[in-house]
Amino acid sequence: MGSFIEMNDTLRINKEQGFPLDIAKHLNNQYKAEDFQNKVFDFTDKKDIRIYKVPPVRNFLVEDIGGKWLYWGLCHIVEIKHDYINKTTSGKFKIIYINSPKEMKDAFHLIHNTNQNDNYFQ
Repeated sequence: MGSFIEMNDTLRINKEQGFPLDIAKHLNNQYKAEDFQNKVFDFTDKKDIRIYKVPPVRNFLVEDIGGKWLYWGLCHIVEIKHDYINKTTSGKFKIIYINSPKEMKDAFHLIHNTNQNDNYFQ
């Protein structure tokens, strides 16, 4: 009947959609998951209707920087809102693990391992 729902294990958002961290700061002085222990972050207007893994199962947290993938770590999606008119997904997430810069570089090859042109560090 034409319904389309995308299932994801990765929250990939850009700054405009609510990505809260800064790579330059992280490379200079590493964030830790404890820095965000009691914080809940919003994301908005993710294209398409999507569902994510439910806590305690993790989702990968990826920043989209001009189409490049930057694997930051792991998150729990704690709330989802679907806009069926505009076909977008918004919600809330908690950061549960932050990759070190080395882990960030390694993650693309271990997790994504498709088009190397999508790698932020290439």
